[in-house]
Amino acid sequence: MTKSAEAPATLLTPRVLIPFIIVTLIWGSTWFVIREQLEAAPPVWSVTYRFVIAGAAMIALILVRREALWLDKAGWAIATMMGLTQFVLNYNFVYSAEKYVTSGLVAVVFALLIIPNSVFARLWLKTPLSRAFLIGCGIAVGGVALLLLHEYRVAESIGKVGGGASVMLGIGLTLVAVCSASVSNVVQGIDAARRQPMLALVGWAMLIGAVMDATFALITQGSPVFPRDPYYWGGVTYLAIAGSTLTFPLYYTVIRAVGPGPAAWSSVLIPVIAMLISTAFEGYHWSGLAISGSILVIAGLVLAVRGKE
Repeated sequence: MTKSAEAPATLLTPRVLIPFIIVTLIWGSTWFVIREQLEAAPPVWSVTYRFVIAGAAMIALILVRREALWLDKAGWAIATMMGLTQFVLNYNFVYSAEKYVTSGLVAVVFALLIIPNSVFARLWLKTPLSRAFLIGCGIAVGGVALLLLHEYRVAESIGKVGGGASVMLGIGLTLVAVCSASVSNVVQGIDAARRQPMLALVGWAMLIGAVMDATFALITQGSPVFPRDPYYWGGVTYLAIAGSTLTFPLYYTVIRAVGPGPAAWSSVLIPVIAMLISTAFEGYHWSGLAISGSILVIAGLVLAVRGKE
């Protein structure tokens, strides 16, 4: 008798589900941890420290796993582009945005990353866009608009510094971050990027981005700021190791096992986790408008992800 073939893995297969849950919970929590970093040091220095640690840890992980470490000429150019768009522009705009709006709202807006990812992929990589995906994206955008209206009204009613204008600024910064991250994501889909060892590409991109962050910080903020608060450094380490070095390999494990479509369900769950944390620790105020907007966002993302599959 021949041994029966192993059934194909699904998102509910334990070896896939466990890393999926770990990644989703960690990425859902990082938005609040970022907010806790904002007072102790200039955001650009916090971003620098995060990716110095994360990049070094990623390189160490590669060496331990005895995987390929070096890139070819095209790989270094791609890593530089990723470093600029993902680990400089994206994260500096996110950190700045959380000065003006709650971490949960930033996470919800960032969940719309699937839209520019798909649009840029359509333009550059000629990937198709389904009708269900487009309808889902439209519903999600409508939900975000309701959440934004709620946040704007709250800011005006409580006399928040800057009022509704500060909310609009925070959302604007988040949207710029989303577009920057999307460019990095789509760059990873080109043939030259696919030929590179993935962990090495990400690790070097982090370190290149950290050098750029440090240069920008020196020019704009002056000498490095090293807070004495151990809670701050605990947050930096959590964001670097758990939020980057641990989660990237786990997420790639899920993608390899079931594909990018099922793996994208994390983008539906992450803003839910972030909003729950924001409600518990930031005092996010819910209203009928906010609840309706959240329902539309989740429903739209579900439809978009299903269409993307």
